[in-house]
Amino acid sequence: MAAFSYPKTDRLRKRREFLRLNQGRKVANEAFLVAWRPHSEGRTRLGVTVTKKVGCAVVRNRIKRVAREVFRTRGRLLCPGLDMNVIARQAAARITKGQAARAITELFVRIGNQGH
Repeated sequence: MAAFSYPKTDRLRKRREFLRLNQGRKVANEAFLVAWRPHSEGRTRLGVTVTKKVGCAVVRNRIKRVAREVFRTRGRLLCPGLDMNVIARQAAARITKGQAARAITELFVRIGNQGH
């Protein structure tokens, strides 16, 4: 079970960590945009951004839970040593949990194929 944990060391938590991703690469689909950038540490870290434009608190929190769950279970598709931020678009509020998980997984696969 520890292989599927999501400790604090796997999270982007500081503003400067999120701002650093502005100079990184981006992949997107209709519902999500993922900004990512390699870093020197060995762990891949995730941040999730969902603005109020996407929906009410219930919707925003559901999207964040789905993004973290996909990272927790399928984050091994990614190369180690990446910082990434999953940014929800307004279309993310209109799709189901399964569709959101598939959309995020698709972006993770695209990032994994591009490598560092």
